[in-house]
Amino acid sequence: MSVSQPATASRSDAAFQFDTEVGSDTSPLLINDDLAPLPRERRRWGAASIFNVWTNDVQSLAGYTLAASLFITSGINGWWVFAAIVLAGFVINFLVDLTGRPSVKYGIPYAVMARSAMGVRGAQFPALIRGIVAIFWYGAQTYFASQAVALALDAVFGSPDLPLFLGMDAIDWVSYVLVVALQLALFIRGIAWIERFLNFAGPAVYVVMIALLVMIWVAAGDEMLPAVASIFSSNDVTGWAAVGAFVGVVGSMIAYFSAVVINYGDFSRFARSRRSMRLGNFLGLPVSLALFSFLTLFITAGSYVVFQGGKGDPIDSPAEIVGLTGSVALSILAAIVFVVATVGVNLVANFIPPAFDVSNLAPHRISFRTGGWITGAIGFVIGALWVSTIDRVGFPVFVDTLGAVLAPLYGVLVADYYIVQKRTLVVPDLYSMDPRGRYWYRGGWNVRAVVAVLVAAVFSVSAVWIPALAFLSGFAWIIGALLGGALYVTAMAARR
Repeated sequence: MSVSQPATASRSDAAFQFDTEVGSDTSPLLINDDLAPLPRERRRWGAASIFNVWTNDVQSLAGYTLAASLFITSGINGWWVFAAIVLAGFVINFLVDLTGRPSVKYGIPYAVMARSAMGVRGAQFPALIRGIVAIFWYGAQTYFASQAVALALDAVFGSPDLPLFLGMDAIDWVSYVLVVALQLALFIRGIAWIERFLNFAGPAVYVVMIALLVMIWVAAGDEMLPAVASIFSSNDVTGWAAVGAFVGVVGSMIAYFSAVVINYGDFSRFARSRRSMRLGNFLGLPVSLALFSFLTLFITAGSYVVFQGGKGDPIDSPAEIVGLTGSVALSILAAIVFVVATVGVNLVANFIPPAFDVSNLAPHRISFRTGGWITGAIGFVIGALWVSTIDRVGFPVFVDTLGAVLAPLYGVLVADYYIVQKRTLVVPDLYSMDPRGRYWYRGGWNVRAVVAVLVAAVFSVSAVWIPALAFLSGFAWIIGALLGGALYVTAMAARR
């Protein structure tokens, strides 16, 4: 495969185009059509397309459940939780601008960009970790989407009392299989169909949520605004504990988006320009997240007043809240919209990336489509075990753990590109098995990078699970990213 590029340093801004024949510069083991650099003429995403990626990630059932859970469990005033979520949106915006820039510049996906830090063979390690985390998310989001379908079926059939298997009854299982089939059908149709799907999903979700909010606000009346400010607060969470809770909310939201943050290059490579990417990021993250969180805050607080009389635990599932309205028509409409939204984010954030990552393990044998089938099969099992096994640890802990695993990878990749490589990649060497190549390191592996990731991951995951470190749980993602990047830069400096 031949590579055309200018001989000057400005080659880093060029669109590298690979011909179809494989030559001495690259190895067939490291490239296929999906992993090759995307030429400029095929990069057609503007700010609106980037916005759709993020807004669908924000407005899923899992996104609502996490935001509502943070409002309910943090112990601080609902407005402070809202402020923490919006702040997290700005932080995530900054983080993805960093990871998206090299892919806009070179047209390469995350799995290939990782070769710069990890080595041309060692990149299989972060790809595998990212793929495993995404598959866990895929299974979880599939389960959440299926609950919206189950809501509609229960409304139609009167919520029959059926026997359970792995925590789900027959309606739950039928709903789950239907959602799995829908996602695979869209995947087979290709990225163009998924784009159309996302363009419909965004506005539809907001229509239903605004309608639900209006219904609840009318019923709650003058009790709505006082409830927003007071029902989530705890007298035990004051002073530094309140500060810690605020930081914890920010950290959990970053952890929720961490899977997309790290492999954002899989999407930014389609952007027409860096300006389009940055505008789409801003509109889709802090702006969209602020609107969605505002609706979540008021719907959660209002439903607690209207449907629960201010007693018991507030409900963190919009599907359950819709079910309490007693409207079959609204239940069916909400089910359709929530499924569309959740399936959209699931395909973008949790299906396409691991399909690329699995393909990267053996590009000459595993295509993107085959990687997708593998992702779907494993994700089916994970989603099927959600109620009986995974959900018992608690959703925020689940989110924080997956984020803590990925954080060191983010730190290493960003530190490598901006500090070690000084924002310049030799693209042909990213696909080369030549031992003289820049990213060959030792046997194709950069062991220093792998060790930095593993050591940092031990600390960040420990912050989530070890009670003695509970005060650091809100900082788990930040700890992992900073420690991973610092260890990597130190190790690479010593190598010289």
